[in-house]
Amino acid sequence: MADDHAVLRAGLRVLLNGEPDMTVIGEAGSGDEALRQIEACRPDVVVLDLSMPGMNGLDALERITAQYPQTRVLVLTMHADKQYILRVLQAGGAGYVLKSGADTELIHAIRHVSAGGSYLYPDATQVLLDEYRGHKEPVEQDTLDLLSEREREVLRMIALGYGSREIGEMLFISPKTVDTYRQRAMEKLGLESRADIVQYALKKRLLDAE
Repeated sequence: MADDHAVLRAGLRVLLNGEPDMTVIGEAGSGDEALRQIEACRPDVVVLDLSMPGMNGLDALERITAQYPQTRVLVLTMHADKQYILRVLQAGGAGYVLKSGADTELIHAIRHVSAGGSYLYPDATQVLLDEYRGHKEPVEQDTLDLLSEREREVLRMIALGYGSREIGEMLFISPKTVDTYRQRAMEKLGLESRADIVQYALKKRLLDAE
């Protein structure tokens, strides 16, 4: 348990030690001290504040998840801003609980992350949904629509293993024209090699259209 307020740590210690399946085995008042305690005690779950002197909680979180991947980190903080939530998740945090709800949520959250799950305080889900909706990419145009029917057919036959001469004979066009269709299609799709053509054809199920 890492928080720079000794009174809060004392209250949390009483709360957690009162549970039959929980024991506080170490405490810290800074990020640096938290790392030392984790090295010494190897806890299953760390309850970590974000605002601490010296190494802050976010920096400590990144160090903990990198050095002690078996230790689950549950952030307990006063910050409800989406930037903090996103950074905690990006850094590998297993959970996020606000101090205002510690008395009702913390024990449940600890049990949840200890079992391998993730926990976010209820309103955090809406925060993340709003963030996703605000940054959602526009729906992409199907790249197949960029190709003419003949360009699709040439790509399909190349992916099937035919050469320009064979394709030309089957489509009644010259090998040079086949090469032109191939080059145009590759430029439109950003493909650089025959292997790229095969992968694209498989992805778009062009080989099913035999």
